[in-house]
Amino acid sequence: VQLQASGGGLVQAGGSLRLSCAASGRTFSSLVMGWLRQVPGKEREFVAGWDRTNSRKPVANSVKGRFTMSRDNAKNTVYLQMGSLKPEDTAVYYCAAAQRPLITSSMMKAGEYDYWGQGTQVTVSS
Repeated sequence: VQLQASGGGLVQAGGSLRLSCAASGRTFSSLVMGWLRQVPGKEREFVAGWDRTNSRKPVANSVKGRFTMSRDNAKNTVYLQMGSLKPEDTAVYYCAAAQRPLITSSMMKAGEYDYWGQGTQVTVSS
């Protein structure tokens, strides 16, 4: 599975960005997809996930109500719509995929994902 993330950039606090992640190489609908982020010196942090059955879509408390993940199986793409951005949202954002079913708690763990995109930098200025 190859994942290509895009859409990062520099934005002022309170602004919005939309990240995209295009997947190829495996039946997209069979993948569990996630967005995670990382700042230097810290572990990769879960942001949002979407399971294969479209029934479980966990979101981290730190972004709940501000970030929305969506999935388009026809386009083999997931999105992360980010709003009301804060300086603490500054990070490299990664999309990730898992090829086996995951329970909700596992979807929130970076180590459960099998494939990773290259990451896209999001910088929020105050």
